[in-house]
Amino acid sequence: MRLKLKTVFVLYFMVSLMGLVYALMQLGQRCDCTEHDMPKDRTISRLRGELHRLQEQIKKVESTKPPHQTLKSTLPTIFVITPTYTRFVQKAELIRLSQTFLHIPQLHWVLVEDSAHQTPLVASLLAKSGLAYTHLHTPTPKERKLQDGDPSWLKPRGAEQRNEGLRWLRETRRAQQGTDSQQGVVYFADDDNTYSLQLFEEMRSTQRVSVWPVGLVGGMRYERPVVEGGKVVRFHTGWRPSRPFPLDMAGFAVSLKMVLANQDACFDGNAPMGFLESSFLQGLVTMEELEPKADNCSKVLVWHTRTEKPKMKREDALQAQGLGSDTAVESRDVFLLAGCHLHL
Repeated sequence: MRLKLKTVFVLYFMVSLMGLVYALMQLGQRCDCTEHDMPKDRTISRLRGELHRLQEQIKKVESTKPPHQTLKSTLPTIFVITPTYTRFVQKAELIRLSQTFLHIPQLHWVLVEDSAHQTPLVASLLAKSGLAYTHLHTPTPKERKLQDGDPSWLKPRGAEQRNEGLRWLRETRRAQQGTDSQQGVVYFADDDNTYSLQLFEEMRSTQRVSVWPVGLVGGMRYERPVVEGGKVVRFHTGWRPSRPFPLDMAGFAVSLKMVLANQDACFDGNAPMGFLESSFLQGLVTMEELEPKADNCSKVLVWHTRTEKPKMKREDALQAQGLGSDTAVESRDVFLLAGCHLHL
Protein backbone atom coordinates (compact mmCIF):
# COMPACT_ATOMS: atom_id res chain seq x y z
CA MET A 1 0.00 0.00 0.00
CA ARG A 2 2.89 2.35 0.82
CA LEU A 3 4.53 1.75 -2.60
CA LYS A 4 1.33 2.49 -4.45
CA LEU A 5 0.88 5.83 -2.72
CA LYS A 6 4.47 6.75 -3.46
CA THR A 7 3.99 5.89 -7.12
CA VAL A 8 0.86 8.02 -7.36
CA PHE A 9 2.63 10.94 -5.71
CA VAL A 10 5.60 10.73 -8.10
CA LEU A 11 3.32 10.62 -11.13
CA TYR A 12 1.30 13.61 -9.85
CA PHE A 13 4.51 15.57 -9.29
CA MET A 14 5.84 14.80 -12.77
CA VAL A 15 2.61 15.82 -14.51
CA SER A 16 2.45 19.08 -12.53
CA LEU A 17 6.07 19.86 -13.35
CA MET A 18 5.48 19.28 -17.07
CA GLY A 19 2.44 21.53 -16.99
CA LEU A 20 4.43 24.29 -15.32
CA VAL A 21 7.22 24.04 -17.87
CA TYR A 22 4.73 24.21 -20.75
CA ALA A 23 3.07 27.30 -19.25
CA LEU A 24 6.44 29.04 -18.89
CA MET A 25 7.30 28.29 -22.50
CA GLN A 26 4.03 29.79 -23.68
CA LEU A 27 4.77 33.04 -21.87
CA GLY A 28 7.63 33.72 -24.23
CA GLN A 29 5.58 33.20 -27.40
CA ARG A 30 4.06 36.10 -29.36
CA CYS A 31 0.29 36.06 -29.64
CA ASP A 32 -1.87 37.59 -32.35
CA CYS A 33 -4.60 39.09 -30.12
CA THR A 34 -6.07 41.40 -32.72
CA GLU A 35 -9.18 39.35 -33.13
CA HIS A 36 -9.69 39.35 -29.37
CA ASP A 37 -9.09 43.10 -29.00
CA MET A 38 -11.52 44.20 -31.73
CA PRO A 39 -14.75 43.43 -29.85
CA LYS A 40 -13.27 45.10 -26.74
CA ASP A 41 -12.37 48.26 -28.69
CA ARG A 42 -15.85 48.42 -30.19
CA THR A 43 -17.40 48.17 -26.69
CA ILE A 44 -15.18 50.95 -25.34
CA SER A 45 -16.03 53.18 -28.31
CA ARG A 46 -19.75 52.54 -27.85
CA LEU A 47 -19.60 53.35 -24.12
CA ARG A 48 -17.71 56.57 -24.78
CA GLY A 49 -20.39 57.62 -27.25
CA GLU A 50 -23.12 56.83 -24.73
CA LEU A 51 -21.31 58.84 -22.04
CA HIS A 52 -20.99 61.84 -24.37
CA ARG A 53 -24.69 61.66 -25.22
CA LEU A 54 -25.69 61.57 -21.53
CA GLN A 55 -23.41 64.53 -20.77
CA GLU A 56 -25.09 66.56 -23.49
CA GLN A 57 -28.54 65.71 -22.11
CA ILE A 58 -27.48 66.78 -18.60
CA LYS A 59 -26.23 70.13 -19.98
CA LYS A 60 -29.58 70.73 -21.69
CA VAL A 61 -31.53 69.97 -18.50
CA GLU A 62 -29.27 72.19 -16.39
CA SER A 63 -29.61 75.07 -18.86
CA THR A 64 -33.42 75.05 -18.57
CA LYS A 65 -33.48 74.48 -14.79
CA PRO A 66 -33.80 77.64 -12.59
CA PRO A 67 -30.90 78.25 -10.20
CA HIS A 68 -31.29 76.70 -6.73
CA GLN A 69 -31.48 80.11 -5.09
CA THR A 70 -34.31 81.16 -7.41
CA LEU A 71 -36.32 78.06 -6.58
CA LYS A 72 -35.73 78.61 -2.89
CA SER A 73 -36.78 82.25 -2.98
CA THR A 74 -40.16 81.41 -4.53
CA LEU A 75 -41.19 79.66 -1.30
CA PRO A 76 -43.14 81.80 1.19
CA THR A 77 -40.88 82.72 4.10
CA ILE A 78 -41.73 81.25 7.49
CA PHE A 79 -41.13 83.84 10.20
CA VAL A 80 -40.64 82.01 13.49
CA ILE A 81 -41.03 84.20 16.59
CA THR A 82 -39.44 82.67 19.69
CA PRO A 83 -39.44 84.23 23.16
CA THR A 84 -36.48 83.19 25.34
CA TYR A 85 -35.09 84.01 28.77
CA THR A 86 -31.90 83.44 30.75
CA ARG A 87 -31.67 80.11 32.54
CA PHE A 88 -29.26 77.19 32.85
CA VAL A 89 -30.71 75.25 29.91
CA GLN A 90 -31.21 78.25 27.59
CA LYS A 91 -28.21 77.62 25.36
CA ALA A 92 -28.95 73.91 25.07
CA GLU A 93 -32.56 74.63 24.10
CA LEU A 94 -31.62 77.26 21.51
CA ILE A 95 -28.93 75.11 19.89
CA ARG A 96 -31.34 72.19 19.57
CA LEU A 97 -34.00 74.46 18.06
CA SER A 98 -31.61 76.25 15.70
CA GLN A 99 -30.31 72.96 14.33
CA THR A 100 -33.89 71.91 13.56
CA PHE A 101 -34.42 75.21 11.72
CA LEU A 102 -31.29 74.62 9.60
CA HIS A 103 -33.18 71.90 7.74
CA ILE A 104 -36.04 74.22 6.74
CA PRO A 105 -35.64 76.34 3.59
CA GLN A 106 -36.69 79.99 3.54
CA LEU A 107 -37.01 80.43 7.31
CA HIS A 108 -36.33 83.63 9.27
CA TRP A 109 -35.87 83.28 13.02
CA VAL A 110 -37.03 86.21 15.16
CA LEU A 111 -35.56 85.52 18.59
CA VAL A 112 -36.77 87.86 21.32
CA GLU A 113 -35.06 87.94 24.72
CA ASP A 114 -36.88 88.74 27.93
CA SER A 115 -34.22 91.25 28.80
CA ALA A 116 -33.47 94.97 28.83
CA HIS A 117 -30.55 94.31 26.46
CA GLN A 118 -29.16 91.68 24.12
CA THR A 119 -27.07 89.11 25.99
CA PRO A 120 -23.68 88.04 24.57
CA LEU A 121 -24.60 84.36 24.88
CA VAL A 122 -27.63 84.65 22.60
CA ALA A 123 -25.93 87.08 20.20
CA SER A 124 -22.98 84.71 19.76
CA LEU A 125 -25.23 81.69 19.29
CA LEU A 126 -27.25 83.43 16.57
CA ALA A 127 -24.14 84.66 14.76
CA LYS A 128 -22.85 81.07 14.55
CA SER A 129 -26.21 79.48 13.74
CA GLY A 130 -26.09 79.77 9.94
CA LEU A 131 -29.70 81.00 9.96
CA ALA A 132 -31.36 84.17 8.73
CA TYR A 133 -32.31 85.83 12.00
CA THR A 134 -33.33 88.98 13.85
CA HIS A 135 -32.26 89.47 17.47
CA LEU A 136 -34.68 91.52 19.56
CA HIS A 137 -35.21 92.11 23.26
CA THR A 138 -37.87 93.52 25.56
CA PRO A 139 -38.34 92.86 29.30
CA THR A 140 -41.48 91.53 30.88
CA PRO A 141 -42.88 94.07 33.39
CA LYS A 142 -42.08 93.10 36.97
CA GLU A 143 -45.73 92.73 37.94
CA ARG A 144 -46.25 90.13 35.19
CA LYS A 145 -43.26 87.98 36.06
CA LEU A 146 -43.64 84.68 37.84
CA GLN A 147 -42.19 84.62 41.32
CA ASP A 148 -40.33 81.77 42.98
CA GLY A 149 -42.72 78.94 43.70
CA ASP A 150 -45.39 80.16 41.28
CA PRO A 151 -46.80 77.45 38.98
CA SER A 152 -45.89 78.01 35.32
CA TRP A 153 -49.54 78.44 34.32
CA LEU A 154 -50.30 81.23 36.82
CA LYS A 155 -49.53 84.13 34.44
CA PRO A 156 -49.27 84.37 30.65
CA ARG A 157 -45.64 84.10 29.57
CA GLY A 158 -43.89 85.56 26.57
CA ALA A 159 -46.69 87.98 25.59
CA GLU A 160 -44.42 91.04 25.44
CA GLN A 161 -41.76 89.16 23.48
CA ARG A 162 -44.21 87.82 20.89
CA ASN A 163 -45.71 91.31 20.51
CA GLU A 164 -42.22 92.73 19.98
CA GLY A 165 -41.70 90.21 17.18
CA LEU A 166 -45.00 91.23 15.60
CA ARG A 167 -44.04 94.91 15.87
CA TRP A 168 -40.75 94.25 14.06
CA LEU A 169 -42.51 92.31 11.33
CA ARG A 170 -45.05 95.05 10.72
CA GLU A 171 -42.46 97.80 10.63
CA THR A 172 -40.01 96.03 8.32
CA ARG A 173 -42.62 94.61 5.93
CA ARG A 174 -44.45 97.92 5.70
CA ALA A 175 -41.22 99.65 4.72
CA GLN A 176 -40.73 97.24 1.81
CA GLN A 177 -42.56 97.78 -1.46
CA GLY A 178 -44.34 95.15 -3.56
CA THR A 179 -46.63 92.22 -2.90
CA ASP A 180 -43.69 89.89 -2.22
CA SER A 181 -43.09 91.68 1.07
CA GLN A 182 -46.46 90.36 2.31
CA GLN A 183 -45.86 86.74 1.33
CA GLY A 184 -45.11 84.55 4.29
CA VAL A 185 -46.28 82.73 7.38
CA VAL A 186 -45.87 83.65 11.06
CA TYR A 187 -45.38 80.92 13.65
CA PHE A 188 -44.80 81.22 17.40
CA ALA A 189 -42.30 78.53 18.41
CA ASP A 190 -41.29 78.23 22.06
CA ASP A 191 -37.67 77.25 22.60
CA ASP A 192 -38.41 74.08 24.57
CA ASN A 193 -40.84 72.32 22.21
CA THR A 194 -40.00 69.53 19.75
CA TYR A 195 -40.88 70.05 16.09
CA SER A 196 -41.16 67.69 13.12
CA LEU A 197 -39.72 69.13 9.90
CA GLN A 198 -42.97 68.16 8.17
CA LEU A 199 -44.85 70.68 10.32
CA PHE A 200 -43.17 73.62 8.61
CA GLU A 201 -44.02 72.38 5.12
CA GLU A 202 -47.63 71.91 6.26
CA MET A 203 -47.91 75.51 7.48
CA ARG A 204 -46.19 77.09 4.47
CA SER A 205 -49.44 77.16 2.46
CA THR A 206 -51.42 79.00 5.18
CA GLN A 207 -53.92 81.48 3.73
CA ARG A 208 -55.40 82.85 6.96
CA VAL A 209 -54.89 80.73 10.10
CA SER A 210 -53.89 77.06 9.94
CA VAL A 211 -54.20 74.61 12.86
CA TRP A 212 -53.03 71.11 13.88
CA PRO A 213 -52.69 68.87 16.96
CA VAL A 214 -50.10 69.38 19.71
CA GLY A 215 -48.82 66.41 21.68
CA LEU A 216 -48.18 66.14 25.43
CA VAL A 217 -50.11 69.25 26.40
CA GLY A 218 -52.84 70.13 28.90
CA GLY A 219 -52.31 66.93 30.86
CA MET A 220 -53.33 64.91 27.78
CA ARG A 221 -51.65 62.78 25.12
CA TYR A 222 -52.59 65.51 22.68
CA GLU A 223 -55.03 68.36 22.07
CA ARG A 224 -56.42 68.87 18.60
CA PRO A 225 -59.08 70.54 16.48
CA VAL A 226 -61.79 68.05 15.50
CA VAL A 227 -62.45 68.15 11.74
CA GLU A 228 -65.63 67.11 9.94
CA GLY A 229 -66.10 67.61 6.23
CA GLY A 230 -62.80 69.49 6.00
CA LYS A 231 -63.86 72.07 8.61
CA VAL A 232 -62.98 72.51 12.28
CA VAL A 233 -66.17 71.93 14.29
CA ARG A 234 -64.86 71.68 17.87
CA PHE A 235 -61.71 71.04 19.91
CA HIS A 236 -60.51 67.94 21.74
CA THR A 237 -59.18 69.41 24.98
CA GLY A 238 -59.41 68.59 28.66
CA TRP A 239 -59.65 72.13 30.03
CA ARG A 240 -62.17 74.88 29.28
CA PRO A 241 -63.24 73.72 25.80
CA SER A 242 -65.59 76.74 25.77
CA ARG A 243 -62.65 79.11 25.23
CA PRO A 244 -62.89 80.94 21.87
CA PHE A 245 -59.79 79.11 20.62
CA PRO A 246 -58.69 76.33 23.00
CA LEU A 247 -55.36 75.92 21.19
CA ASP A 248 -51.78 75.69 22.37
CA MET A 249 -49.36 78.35 21.08
CA ALA A 250 -47.59 75.64 19.06
CA GLY A 251 -50.84 74.60 17.36
CA PHE A 252 -51.41 77.36 14.80
CA ALA A 253 -49.75 79.64 12.22
CA VAL A 254 -50.95 82.89 10.68
CA SER A 255 -50.37 84.26 7.20
CA LEU A 256 -48.18 87.34 7.11
CA LYS A 257 -50.89 89.15 5.14
CA MET A 258 -53.30 88.67 8.05
CA VAL A 259 -50.76 90.01 10.52
CA LEU A 260 -50.08 93.08 8.39
CA ALA A 261 -53.75 93.73 7.64
CA ASN A 262 -54.70 93.59 11.33
CA GLN A 263 -52.28 96.00 12.97
CA ASP A 264 -53.97 95.82 16.38
CA ALA A 265 -53.86 92.02 16.69
CA CYS A 266 -51.58 91.17 19.61
CA PHE A 267 -51.26 89.04 22.73
CA ASP A 268 -52.89 90.36 25.90
CA GLY A 269 -50.40 90.03 28.74
CA ASN A 270 -53.28 90.38 31.20
CA ALA A 271 -55.40 87.63 29.63
CA PRO A 272 -56.87 85.06 32.04
CA MET A 273 -55.11 81.73 32.33
CA GLY A 274 -55.41 79.77 29.07
CA PHE A 275 -56.76 82.69 27.05
CA LEU A 276 -53.49 84.12 25.66
CA GLU A 277 -53.89 82.41 22.28
CA SER A 278 -57.53 83.44 22.05
CA SER A 279 -56.66 87.08 22.78
CA PHE A 280 -54.60 87.11 19.57
CA LEU A 281 -56.76 84.96 17.29
CA GLN A 282 -60.16 86.46 18.08
CA GLY A 283 -59.46 89.51 15.95
CA LEU A 284 -58.19 87.51 13.00
CA VAL A 285 -60.43 84.57 12.25
CA THR A 286 -63.52 82.56 13.17
CA MET A 287 -63.53 78.85 13.92
CA GLU A 288 -65.19 78.13 10.55
CA GLU A 289 -62.30 79.85 8.74
CA LEU A 290 -59.56 77.78 10.36
CA GLU A 291 -57.48 75.68 7.93
CA PRO A 292 -56.87 72.15 9.27
CA LYS A 293 -53.44 70.71 8.44
CA ALA A 294 -51.62 67.49 9.33
CA ASP A 295 -54.05 65.21 7.49
CA ASN A 296 -57.19 66.88 8.87
CA CYS A 297 -55.59 67.22 12.29
CA SER A 298 -55.05 63.48 12.64
CA LYS A 299 -51.24 63.58 12.99
CA VAL A 300 -49.12 65.03 15.79
CA LEU A 301 -46.13 66.96 14.38
CA VAL A 302 -45.21 69.09 17.41
CA TRP A 303 -44.82 68.16 21.06
CA HIS A 304 -45.04 70.41 24.11
CA THR A 305 -41.89 69.00 25.67
CA ARG A 306 -40.12 70.66 28.56
CA THR A 307 -36.53 70.24 29.71
CA GLU A 308 -36.20 69.28 33.35
CA LYS A 309 -34.89 72.11 35.51
CA PRO A 310 -31.33 71.20 36.55
CA LYS A 311 -30.70 70.65 40.23
CA MET A 312 -27.79 72.83 41.39
CA LYS A 313 -27.48 71.90 45.08
CA ARG A 314 -23.87 70.77 44.75
CA GLU A 315 -22.98 73.80 42.62
CA ASP A 316 -24.48 76.11 45.27
CA ALA A 317 -22.59 74.27 48.02
CA LEU A 318 -19.29 74.56 46.16
CA GLN A 319 -19.87 78.24 45.44
CA ALA A 320 -20.44 78.84 49.14
CA GLN A 321 -16.97 77.35 49.73
CA GLY A 322 -15.43 79.42 46.96
CA LEU A 323 -15.00 76.29 44.81
CA GLY A 324 -17.80 76.79 42.29
CA SER A 325 -17.54 76.21 38.55
CA ASP A 326 -15.27 78.56 36.64
CA THR A 327 -17.42 81.46 35.43
CA ALA A 328 -14.97 82.12 32.58
CA VAL A 329 -16.39 79.10 30.76
CA GLU A 330 -18.59 79.99 27.75
CA SER A 331 -21.83 79.65 29.72
CA ARG A 332 -20.69 82.31 32.22
CA ASP A 333 -23.70 84.51 31.35
CA VAL A 334 -25.98 81.82 32.73
CA PHE A 335 -23.99 81.29 35.91
CA LEU A 336 -23.59 84.97 36.64
CA LEU A 337 -27.28 85.65 36.13
CA ALA A 338 -28.54 82.47 37.75
CA GLY A 339 -29.40 84.30 40.93
CA CYS A 340 -31.55 86.84 39.11
CA HIS A 341 -34.42 84.35 38.64
CA LEU A 342 -35.48 85.69 35.27
CA HIS A 343 -38.74 84.15 34.11
CA LEU A 344 -41.09 84.44 31.15
